[in-house]
Amino acid sequence: MTVKKIVLAYSGGLDTSVILKWLQENYQCPVVAFAADLGQDEDWKAVREKGMATGAEKVVIEDLKETFARDFIFPAFRANAIYEGSYLLGTSLARPLIAMKQVKAAEAEGADAVSHGATGKGNDQVRFELTYMALNPHLKIIAPWRIWDLNSRTRLISYAEEHHIPVPVTREKPYSSDENLLHISFEGGILEDPWNEPAPSMFKMTTAPEDAPDTPTYVELAFVQGNPVAINGRNLSPGDLFQELNRLGGDNGIGRLDMVENRFVGMKSRGVYETPGGTILRTAHRDLETITMDREVMRIRDSLVARYSELVYNGFWFSPEMQLLQKTMDEAQATVSGTVRLKLYKGNCMPVGRKSDQSLYQESFATFEEDEVYNQADAAGFIKLNALRLQIAALKKK
Repeated sequence: MTVKKIVLAYSGGLDTSVILKWLQENYQCPVVAFAADLGQDEDWKAVREKGMATGAEKVVIEDLKETFARDFIFPAFRANAIYEGSYLLGTSLARPLIAMKQVKAAEAEGADAVSHGATGKGNDQVRFELTYMALNPHLKIIAPWRIWDLNSRTRLISYAEEHHIPVPVTREKPYSSDENLLHISFEGGILEDPWNEPAPSMFKMTTAPEDAPDTPTYVELAFVQGNPVAINGRNLSPGDLFQELNRLGGDNGIGRLDMVENRFVGMKSRGVYETPGGTILRTAHRDLETITMDREVMRIRDSLVARYSELVYNGFWFSPEMQLLQKTMDEAQATVSGTVRLKLYKGNCMPVGRKSDQSLYQESFATFEEDEVYNQADAAGFIKLNALRLQIAALKKK
């Protein structure tokens, strides 16, 4: 493949540091390193210096925390997205945003190719490349993991050592991690045996539940049409709000997950995740829906959650079907406004109160005390009509 300039999705970690040098050696053209600040704990000055020292023509770093929260996290949480009942899609939601901005950087820099550090075994290659093709099908795509001979983490470490590239991964601690505002994921290396318990020192965002405070933390989370807008009465921007939820959840040991998931490419993979703020947000959001969302609307919406989540996980964020589903999910959120009070305690996130001007809960109907609005005798006919088909089936059997 002949290219004149490449924009690489760059993090400064092991894979993309090696890829930056490898692209220069193999394509003999300028490489622009594009780094996305999605809320990860990173020394961005050091990332820029490392990229330039490794040979990048230019290092572009873009602050995308607010965009990530507002345009990717919040829409997914309005849909209660969750993959295989557990995973809150932290990496899956970040990739289309990075790829979208990478395409824009390529257009601005006059590049004719884009590259990423995803392996040929994983989901991220699909997420990056589906986005590239959906937004600019004219760009050439270079996926080093599918074409080079550096086919293991160990060989990458050796390549980095040979080229004097400092990397945060060692042979003694070979797992890889991906961090953003929504979560941190850990996989590979010592985690590849699903029987091994992760080392306590691995976790970064969350206190171990057993070490969390002995007194609970109460928090009130306010929503407008499915979006969180305030914590304890204080209005915050999407990015700032999510960072505060991460702090509250992390301090109380909330949001750890250890699972084996089904990758889009067909294999099973073990991943360990920390998603403190997302765990709080999803718990509160679903609880508020119990008093603000019509029963049948909720049933239809819930029937679409698995499909929506699979589309996100598999990389189809910019697909027509995703647009249709998002509009449907958002329509169901029209009445989801109000406040939820939560009790955070040693890894547990428990709703203990909820209120809303849109509430469909009516104490006058639900009370066990005497009321004047519900005739209990009406239930007899309701039961008989619902039992009619059961009676007919029983009679036929006899």
